Amino acid sequence: MATAALVYLARLAGTPIFDPNGDQVGRVRDAVARPRPGNAPPRVLGLVAEIGAWRRIFIPMGRVTSVDAGAVVLSTGQLNLRKFESRPGEILVLGELLDRRVTVRVEEGAAARGGEVTDVAMCRSPGIGDWELARIAVRERTGRLGRAHLNQFDWNEVTGLVAPTGQQGTQGLLSLVEAMRAADVATMMLDLPKRRRVELAAALEDVRLADVLEELPEHEQLEIIAALGRDRAADVLEEMEPDDAADLLAEMPVNERSELLDLMEPEEASPVRQLLKYVPGTAGGIMTSEPIILTPDTTIAEALALLREPKNSPAMAAQIFVCRPPSLTPTGRYLGMVHFQRLLREPPSDLIGSIVDRDIDPLDPGDDLTTVTRKMATYDLVALPVEVEGRLVGAVTVDDVLDHLLPTDWRDRAHD
Repeated sequence: MATAALVYLARLAGTPIFDPNGDQVGRVRDAVARPRPGNAPPRVLGLVAEIGAWRRIFIPMGRVTSVDAGAVVLSTGQLNLRKFESRPGEILVLGELLDRRVTVRVEEGAAARGGEVTDVAMCRSPGIGDWELARIAVRERTGRLGRAHLNQFDWNEVTGLVAPTGQQGTQGLLSLVEAMRAADVATMMLDLPKRRRVELAAALEDVRLADVLEELPEHEQLEIIAALGRDRAADVLEEMEPDDAADLLAEMPVNERSELLDLMEPEEASPVRQLLKYVPGTAGGIMTSEPIILTPDTTIAEALALLREPKNSPAMAAQIFVCRPPSLTPTGRYLGMVHFQRLLREPPSDLIGSIVDRDIDPLDPGDDLTTVTRKMATYDLVALPVEVEGRLVGAVTVDDVLDHLLPTDWRDRAHD
């Protein structure tokens, strides 16, 4: 078998897919294979392609004219846009084989060696032209010190690839999602079997998992949080935005909610507890309690530097709320807001207190979603302040509004 014909799927993940005209239609995310009788290598049925946010489709290998780590080219631009769903007996190659613990025996009478799958290569089968899984890259643990050696084997030299196994490792999956956006990781997790989804979630760092959870449907969030264990779940909730953490906790039974809040650090749990007091579907129920707040004696240069911090979402970084100390909600007296475009037009040394917009009345925590939406549309803003007795208690952003205007299962529908 010529090694030049091998295509390694972990390396192929993320590769752009082009139609015959050279227009990109998506990216490779995985491959689908079906086992064959005996020890014959599984036949590769097609590729799982991501063609936009939240949508993954199946592209049969018969539609593929060329494939390598630089580009995948299709024979036609016509695609079946039906959501990809694996069928019984099929293998999601990267999702199910990567990190699988296997046994290798290459010589008659030699002792079996164990290791983990790090990549799977496919190639065209001789004569027929179909694609099949051909080579397995395995990280072997050898010697008393457990040193790792990376070796390649033919499919029939490795056992444990398709049989049910216990918990797999996650190093390969973590490498795949390292450079992906949180929303794309969430989409990938929805395609994985439940067991692998939970294993990947458990392996992610707290901050990364918090970002991914915010992109998942609520029932998937609850499933993952329940599988993490109470202490780890509390750590992840601390890393989530307070409004997202409050929305997730609101879906839990009261006793579980209270237990997790008690396990969180008091300074992290406090804003979440405050948000849980408001009625769902009101300005208070959908707001974030941590908008960007500065005092009026801050310079414009300092304000712009704060807006540039990567942790700020586009909606949150569109404006600054100006208040008297203290600057944590509930603040001192609320003075007004400053849009970032106004900051760009003023001398950097000026103080933001001199350019505060006081014309927009803040929302009340009890205002319903219709009131919030109308006011946001009227003033063409992406965030509005929420005030109680002259103090800023939070802000409603446009993404908060969209999350609550859309049907509760909108993430699931987008994935369909």
